[in-house]
Amino acid sequence: MKDLYKLAKEALPNSYSKYSNFKVAAVLRMKDGSTISGVNVENASFGLTNCAERSALYAAYSKGYKKDDIVEILITTEQDEFVSPCGACRQVLRELVNEDVNIHITNNKGDSKTVKNIDLLPFAFTEKNL
Repeated sequence: MKDLYKLAKEALPNSYSKYSNFKVAAVLRMKDGSTISGVNVENASFGLTNCAERSALYAAYSKGYKKDDIVEILITTEQDEFVSPCGACRQVLRELVNEDVNIHITNNKGDSKTVKNIDLLPFAFTEKNL
């Protein structure tokens, strides 16, 4: 997990967060050993902002990876406290990542908390609801 934290910290400066000044980075570890990073990208029309978790996931899917390829995810910020994924990211994580995948939430001090994907959004709206 330390390698993922290092990669996430390296990606943080790429965040385009000129409105909130709140940088977030996420790194996915894939089954083949590769990693995919994402950062938050804000927009003056705030609804068009994309979070780091979704940026990384969409990049992975754009490269042909699927949910069974994702082994773990690490999310970090420049904050000293833990910041969990927003509701929209939790919904996307639930659909695009297997339920048992570990999500590591880290802070600026390098501390971490790990939860299973299913625990981020236990009553998610899924394809089963359609």
